[in-house]
Amino acid sequence: MLVILMDNQLLPPQQVCQTCLMADQSGQPRWHQGQLRCGRALHKLAEGMPDQYECQMGFRIAHIE
Repeated sequence: MLVILMDNQLLPPQQVCQTCLMADQSGQPRWHQGQLRCGRALHKLAEGMPDQYECQMGFRIAHIE
């Protein structure tokens, strides 16, 4: 599951991505085969933390299983 990290909140991507030009046709982030295609991967700060990405719009996205 992908979530958008904002301060002390977790937001579902559909609240942010629907207006993004980089989103897919359904307003979701371009997630394909375990990688975010509309952003770049960030280095993990500690082992066991979820994979995190920074999207083209500057939002931080985490992949939580």
